[in-house]
Amino acid sequence: MFDFLMYLKVFLIGGAICMLGQVLVITTQMTSARILVTFLLLGVFLECVGAFEPMKAFAGSGVTVPIMGFGYSLAKGAIEAGQSQGLLGIFTGGLAAAAGGIAIAVTMAFLVSLIFNSKTKK
Repeated sequence: MFDFLMYLKVFLIGGAICMLGQVLVITTQMTSARILVTFLLLGVFLECVGAFEPMKAFAGSGVTVPIMGFGYSLAKGAIEAGQSQGLLGIFTGGLAAAAGGIAIAVTMAFLVSLIFNSKTKK
């Protein structure tokens, strides 16, 4: 069944996260790359302190789709693999958990590069 309130909640939470990123772009001297890394590390931090799961339960893909969700996936994979496989799992678990998203991103970037002719910014 169509759950309008869940869609609204996901949209508002995800939009608020993206709005926060835009506010950082406009009001600070931070580069886009630094903002990206800040959000990624925020996702890692929230997973490490156990705050990301309740946020995910409340907002669903509103928090997992932005870059914070990628940091969460990396941290969760590293934690789980570290517990089951030891030291090697810490290094391999994050990439194994996020491999699907990474593969899609690389594939789509390649396909878009075939369609469009990119130019350097002047």
